[in-house]
Amino acid sequence: MIRTGELRALTGARGIAAWLVVFYHLRQSLPPVPAWVMAVLDKGYLAVDFFFVLSGFVIALSWGARFDRERWQAAPLFLRRRFARVWPLHAVVLTGGVGLALLLWVTGRHDPVTYPFVDLPIHYLLIQNWGFAYLAWNEPAWSISAESFAYLMFPALVFALRLERRRTATLLLLSGGLIALQAGVFAVRGVWTLGQFIPQLGLIRCVTGFTLGMLVFRLFARRGRHPALAGSATAVVAATLALGFAGLAETLVAPTGFAALVLLLALTAGRRNNPLETAVLHRLGEWSYATYLAHFLMWKAFKLAFVHAPGPVEWPLIALYAAMVLLASALLYHFVELPAQAWINRPRRTGTPKGAPALR
Repeated sequence: MIRTGELRALTGARGIAAWLVVFYHLRQSLPPVPAWVMAVLDKGYLAVDFFFVLSGFVIALSWGARFDRERWQAAPLFLRRRFARVWPLHAVVLTGGVGLALLLWVTGRHDPVTYPFVDLPIHYLLIQNWGFAYLAWNEPAWSISAESFAYLMFPALVFALRLERRRTATLLLLSGGLIALQAGVFAVRGVWTLGQFIPQLGLIRCVTGFTLGMLVFRLFARRGRHPALAGSATAVVAATLALGFAGLAETLVAPTGFAALVLLLALTAGRRNNPLETAVLHRLGEWSYATYLAHFLMWKAFKLAFVHAPGPVEWPLIALYAAMVLLASALLYHFVELPAQAWINRPRRTGTPKGAPALR
């Protein structure tokens, strides 16, 4: 199903990024793979930063014009729909993790560091990565917690930045300044990679990437005025790859490259024979949120059930696990995500006189 205003290439890219995160978490359990493959997997955590930029872009695409038109009146509906999008599936997956922790507890294997029952309320509230807790329970949900903070900020960002009024040069300067500011914050901690100090710096990663995505959308909206935009984005992607391999700070290279990549993907969306718009990749993209949230706890449960010795896991078992994640993603998407969104977003009747038509 193609949603109104959807850029299918972005959906396909989201599916690939979700599976990169899956294999990032599997990498230490894989049989021997070529060194270059492991080098890619070792950087799989950066797919989360791609998600942040992509999220800011897509939400600006979907909601920016409405906020420009309706101002603050659009905020309640926006926040309700974002809640419907992220929280129900998070709650279901986290509850599965609680079941796993209880099973470990009754069998005498409970790990209070990985599964701290005392912290469950803040995890259910999705505020765990607002400086309240360390990584625990369903670890990938830290980024959903950070995104929920970005959603709360989105209305204020729309009005504070007034991006539709900014010149292109100003948008580029704002983007560069934002990336430099994030790099500076990380440098104060003495790190130049993005995957460290997640409980302390993850929120900054998210807000930086999310805001960067909003800026990228404003550039995309002006594509008619800048016919060379796709070529420029391609050059930036290539340059950041080269600089990354040369050892330039990841805190500078990764957000720059992802901003250019999202812009390039959006500009080339809809072109004939676009490999990211195939039916398979599009489906993986639709299921990607479920894949991202479910895979980590599923791997914990899978190892308990099927892996009985330390060391690498054989490829047939890896394939079985991947198939189970794929099936779970499809089931969660169709039987949790979509029904929950439909129920929460259903039109409400408030004070409608008997016999009068309901406003929708």
